[in-house]
Amino acid sequence: MFRFEDTSAFYLLALIPGVVLLFLWMNRKRKHDIRAFGEVNLVGRLLRGKIPSFLKIVLFSIAVLFLILSALNPQWGLKKEKVKVEKSDIFFALDISASMNAQDISPSRLEKSKRFIEQLINERKGDQLGLILFAGGAYLQMPLTADYAAAQLFVRSASSEMAGTQGTAIGESIDLAMRSIKEKNQRALIILSDGEDHDEEAVNMAGKAAENGWNVFTVGVGSAEGSFVPVMNDGREEYKMDEEGNPVKSVLNQNLLKEIAENGKGSYYLLGNENTDIITDLNTQLDKMQKRAVEVKSFTEYRSFYQYFLGIGIIILLIEFFFVTKLKKV
Repeated sequence: MFRFEDTSAFYLLALIPGVVLLFLWMNRKRKHDIRAFGEVNLVGRLLRGKIPSFLKIVLFSIAVLFLILSALNPQWGLKKEKVKVEKSDIFFALDISASMNAQDISPSRLEKSKRFIEQLINERKGDQLGLILFAGGAYLQMPLTADYAAAQLFVRSASSEMAGTQGTAIGESIDLAMRSIKEKNQRALIILSDGEDHDEEAVNMAGKAAENGWNVFTVGVGSAEGSFVPVMNDGREEYKMDEEGNPVKSVLNQNLLKEIAENGKGSYYLLGNENTDIITDLNTQLDKMQKRAVEVKSFTEYRSFYQYFLGIGIIILLIEFFFVTKLKKV
């Protein structure tokens, strides 16, 4: 397995464009100074240039790149062993119904929810994470996994167009989460929804989940004032209409979401513009959960190769140094 030991050095890559711009500025200034000194062709005959200026820029930039790569300390795994790690099992249930496109919170309820889940994924690295999408029905988008890049990709790609039927089947999503894991252990389900649920079993299902060792947390997305539901019609954005031709207004159902969280032995949160406190509190509660011992194969020994990149970088710098333009001896 290949890895970089110190990934913070990647920020140094921003130096390369700066180096190129500096060289271009110096080269332009040099030409300006030559013109001020005398006739360009005459002065040019007095200068000894072994390589063009643009090539010096390229060489210096490559040297800087190799020096940065050496600072990253590239390593290759040599020894792989079985180790036991403790993980928490956490499912996200994301509402993708049409009402989640309402824009009473910016940029929309659904986009805000997706960004919140991505933030939490970054906070919960080390745990097993799963994703359920629901609207009129619920389906397992991603089973429990430690592949966090894949988890974020699945979250980003979620949209209301993926919903086969409209609705808000919260109860079905809770049931699906329980059916997705056979082993008995304490687990968490985090539901993000506007609570427009017409399934009376959602609260009862949350209680059943709690009896089976689950903690059901709910995150309300939307506002009490509500907002009209945008829909696309022939490439134009319009509002969803009811049978009488009036625009449909979606309002956050906090009472239902609070009741689900209470029966599910979890907590209710209201998603807003700043969600640092929510993530902090959720992390505190998730850390209290019983963790599951999992045996995984992991590299325990790595060999570093930074010295090769360092050596190449120094050699290129020496080449560039000894081929700089100098005045001829007269």
